[in-house]
Amino acid sequence: MNDYIAYCGLDCEGCDARIATANNDDALREKVAKLWSELNGVPITPDMIFCDGCRMNGRKTPYCESLCPIRQCALEKGVSTCGGCGEMLTCEKVGMILENNDEARKRLTDAAGSRNHRP
Repeated sequence: MNDYIAYCGLDCEGCDARIATANNDDALREKVAKLWSELNGVPITPDMIFCDGCRMNGRKTPYCESLCPIRQCALEKGVSTCGGCGEMLTCEKVGMILENNDEARKRLTDAAGSRNHRP
């Protein structure tokens, strides 16, 4: 699986925080910080918008680094993504992502299928 696929199945390559980091784009960092502040009702500043990818070594946004329950669970269980967890289809943590993002669901179920069908 692509290293830029997050534990939850989202594609970090399309995330504006990772794009701003990869391109050292301060204007995009400001835009993302403003939008995420409004969406989450918490202050998020441009200096928090540095991320190299959920499963990659390197920088992460404060949420992704230590607050995301999906990432924390996957790290504790030692799975490469939620697709490697036998509880994925009943998991409340990743459930909201899977219910609202068909592409993420497909990535993770494909990963789970390949895990279960190895020769």
